[in-house]
Amino acid sequence: MSKTLKSVATLAAMLAAAQADAAADVAHIFWKDLRPATQAVAENANLPMIAAKLPDHGETLSFDLQDKTIQLSGYALPVDRDGDLVYQFLLVPWTGACSHMPTPPPNQIVLVTPAHPYKMSEAYQPVSVTGVLKPGMEKSQLFILDGVLIVQSGYTVRKAEVASVDTVPDAVTLPVNSPWNFLNKKKN
Repeated sequence: MSKTLKSVATLAAMLAAAQADAAADVAHIFWKDLRPATQAVAENANLPMIAAKLPDHGETLSFDLQDKTIQLSGYALPVDRDGDLVYQFLLVPWTGACSHMPTPPPNQIVLVTPAHPYKMSEAYQPVSVTGVLKPGMEKSQLFILDGVLIVQSGYTVRKAEVASVDTVPDAVTLPVNSPWNFLNKKKN
C-alpha cells in the first residue's frame, strides 16, 4: 500500500472511531429525567402533570444533564415555521399540550431549534431530538386558534438533530373518558 493510501485509511479509521465515540456519549433520556428527583409524579398516573398542581409550578429544573448530549422523544409543537418548514418548536410529553390541554410544567417542556429546518406534516408530530441540553427558562409565543399563548420552557436544545418516530416510549396516554382522548395518537 502506498504511503498516501495508508494515511487515508488511518484517517478514515480515526474518523469512524470518533463518530462511534460521539454516538456512545448520547444519553437516551425520558421525561422523568427532566424533573428533579424530589419532585413527585402526577397524582393520577393517567393524567398529565400540570404546573398548577406543583408547589414550585414546575420551575425547579434538573441540572444532572446540563451540557450533555441527550436524545429525547416527544411531540413537536411549532413555534416558528414557514409552511411545513419548522425553525423552532416546543417538545412536549403529550399530544394537545399547550393548545388543547393545560400546559405542562416548564421542566417538562424543551425549546428546540433544529440544526436545519425540519419538515413537519402536522402539529404534535412524534419526533426524537438529539443535541446538547441547556437548563434555563425561556418564553415562547404560540399562535393558537383563539389567540396568543406565552409558554415557558425549562430547557433548550439548539442545533438539534430531529427525526420522526412512530411512538414516544414514555408518552402520557389520556384516559378513555377524557374529553381530550381524541388527541391520543393511533397508528392505522
